[in-house]
Parts: sequence; C-alpha cells; structure tokens
Amino acid sequence: MIGNLLLVEDEEALRMTVGDRLRNEGYTVEYAVNGDEAFEKATHLPFDLIVLDIMLPGRSGFDVCQDIRRAGLITPVLMLTARSRISDKVNGLKIGADDYLTKPFEMAELVARIEALLRRAPVKAAQPEGVFQFGSVRVNLPGTEATRDGKPVNLSAREFQLLRYFIEHAGATLSREELLKQVWGYSADTYTRTVDVHVASLRQKLENDPKQPKLILTVQGLGYKFKP
Repeated sequence: MIGNLLLVEDEEALRMTVGDRLRNEGYTVEYAVNGDEAFEKATHLPFDLIVLDIMLPGRSGFDVCQDIRRAGLITPVLMLTARSRISDKVNGLKIGADDYLTKPFEMAELVARIEALLRRAPVKAAQPEGVFQFGSVRVNLPGTEATRDGKPVNLSAREFQLLRYFIEHAGATLSREELLKQVWGYSADTYTRTVDVHVASLRQKLENDPKQPKLILTVQGLGYKFKP
C-alpha cells in the first residue's frame, strides 16, 4: 500500500535505515528530527501516516501527538519508543496514538503495522478541482474565495490574481518583473514596489506570522517563491 509518511526520529542512523526501507517498500518519506519540526510539518503538509519517536529533543513525541490531535488532525500515528512500560503505551494511546512499537523492532513488523494502519485509515475526500489546502488556508480558484481557519479572507481582485499565480507556479522562484508582467500586465520594472506591497498584504492575511512567512517566501535578490 503506497502512502506519504512523516518519519520523526532524532537518531540519524535509525532514521536513515527506516527511511530507506520504507522507500524500498514504495512509500514517500519526509523526515523530522525534533518535536517542533514534527508538529510544523504534520500541520502544514499532507501525510497518510506519522511514525513518531517518543524521545525527541524539545517537544516529546507525547506532546507532538497530543498537539496534532488538538489541531484537529486525524492522521494515523504509530509511536516508536525504547520504553517498554505498559504505562507509556497506555499514555500514548490515550492522547491519540493509533499504535505503538517498542525498540528494537524488526523492520518487517514496522512495515506490517504501517500497512494495517493505512488500511484502517478513513479515506480522504478528494478536493474539488481548483480547490487547494495549505495548512489552515483553503483557496477555491473557480469560486475566487479564500478562507483561513474556516473564516473568509477578504482579498482584493489583484491580491487574488497574485495568489492564483503563486499557486499555479508553486515551488518556482518568480521575479518581480515576471509577476508585474503576468499579474499586472506591466512590462517596465519601475513598479516592482507594487509587487512587494501586495505580497506583504497577502502575508498579513494568510500567514500565521507575517514576519516569518511559511507560504510566500522571499528569495533574496531574485523574487518570491510560493511553498505549500
């Protein structure tokens, strides 16, 4: 069964060994090495399952699991730990973990448990065509609507056009000159400040922390990049 997995493990050797095996099984694997990074990725990227170590720098696996459940995520969580105490297992299951595997473990058992959790996971409803979800932000391009945390975001027509262009070119570095030409129809470079002003406005309306944006990034000396 193919899926997109988040592997949260601070021990590099184990992280690489497990990640390589899961990739060989056909899974796509993203890594996190501490609790804060795990929470950030789990709440901003789409995963089918999270393999979560308990003993992590900073935020523990217990805290991460509890926090992502509080954030409303139903992604299955398989916890890994060197602890074998029943109380730890019970605590993990009570705060929202779906399964629990004690280190050291056989890779075949880990793969089997992942497959079992994915079979039981609820089928995700497909997003309608032209509708995109980026963390708490949802953009409906055909309906020219955007929401954040379920609440409407008031975007001007030009802001929405700029957001659309970012979405349609996600991951690409876009110069101010290209944005001016494609979104505003300008050919001169004397209005590049216009782009900066509109990007700043989009960040204020869409980013959790506009001063440290996660969606619309500045590429120094080049322009901007939309990174969902």
